[in-house]
Amino acid sequence: MTALILRQDRHPLQKLFCALALSILAVSSAQAAPLVEPTLHLKAEDGGSGNVGRVALTLDACGGQTDTRILSALVENRIPATIFVTGIWLKRNAAAVEIMRAHPDLFELENHGGHHIPAVDTPRKIYGIRSAGSPEAVRAEVESGAAALAGTGEPAPKWFRGATAEYSPSAIAMIRRLGFKIAGFSINGDGGSLLGAKETARRIAAAKDGDVIIAHINQPTHAAGEGVVQGLLALKAKGLMFVRLDDADGVGNDGTTD
Repeated sequence: MTALILRQDRHPLQKLFCALALSILAVSSAQAAPLVEPTLHLKAEDGGSGNVGRVALTLDACGGQTDTRILSALVENRIPATIFVTGIWLKRNAAAVEIMRAHPDLFELENHGGHHIPAVDTPRKIYGIRSAGSPEAVRAEVESGAAALAGTGEPAPKWFRGATAEYSPSAIAMIRRLGFKIAGFSINGDGGSLLGAKETARRIAAAKDGDVIIAHINQPTHAAGEGVVQGLLALKAKGLMFVRLDDADGVGNDGTTD
């Protein structure tokens, strides 16, 4: 009888261990799921426009300060740009925001999140930055970024780009349900603002019709900023037209714009 009782008592423990093992496996599988780094291209225009093509310049303002080399060049050369701003950057760069607001024909401000947290709903690190880690935290990052922009009097953002520009597929679906298109890119202009001026200029100057360029406008001490300006001026000299994302039809993969 005792042996029978012991055998019966093992069943609940075995069930518990199995449940724990399945939970660990599910978490491990979620963490191991590949992330998405979306691309974005502009749709080709119908008919001839007299130029050699269109490109979209997108600049991330993650935190820190403002690279006035880039901002001044955009204003002086009448180059439109879409600026993805975080709530952190907005608080620290009121003067730059006023310059952008004074040129609404050039600058479109969009949502880069409240605190520059990757829009990944499982716990992990991307390029050393801790992810949001849950669906609720992804939502908070997106909505706080939009609220920070609303606080400046800017129009409601239509585009979102998360920190590191990498996403979990389920986070992409959530962000789309919140009403935002997700801004990928086709040319990484400055390698996170870590490239030298020469390589940055080379990458940007190589842009062709339909490309969407990503670079940064929040690192005034980095050599990459000089290269951003050089590359943009080279594109302008070739006759390419610059457009903001709001003024073009961008097509992304992985459900980011459809």
